[in-house]
Amino acid sequence: MDAFNEFLSGIDHPEQRQRTEEVLTWVKDTFPNLVPVVKWNQPMFTDHDTYIIGFSVSKKHLAVAPEQAGIHHFEEEIQLAGYDYTKELIRMSWDKPVNYPLLQKIIEFNIQDKADATTFWRK
Repeated sequence: MDAFNEFLSGIDHPEQRQRTEEVLTWVKDTFPNLVPVVKWNQPMFTDHDTYIIGFSVSKKHLAVAPEQAGIHHFEEEIQLAGYDYTKELIRMSWDKPVNYPLLQKIIEFNIQDKADATTFWRK
């Protein structure tokens, strides 16, 4: 997780830093084949140099960015989980637990869907 140390140290709010570190560690432990990187000052995970999932921190939430395909594929489950979302990201409020089973499904979908990808982003 050394790849994220500088990013995490820049999060001023201790509870937000702890939650972000918890989520990033969970992803790394659950998907050890993914590569942790920071690009555009955002922590993300890649697989064979293609984007799988990224995160960003705001005052009110931890944003999860699985690309539009991931949002679209799991839109109903995202709604059922009670998350606010856009075409590009899911907002996980700091005051609610992380839905790890849903996060795992989204990451697994992206890994499978992008198994033959040759570009960083989907086209």
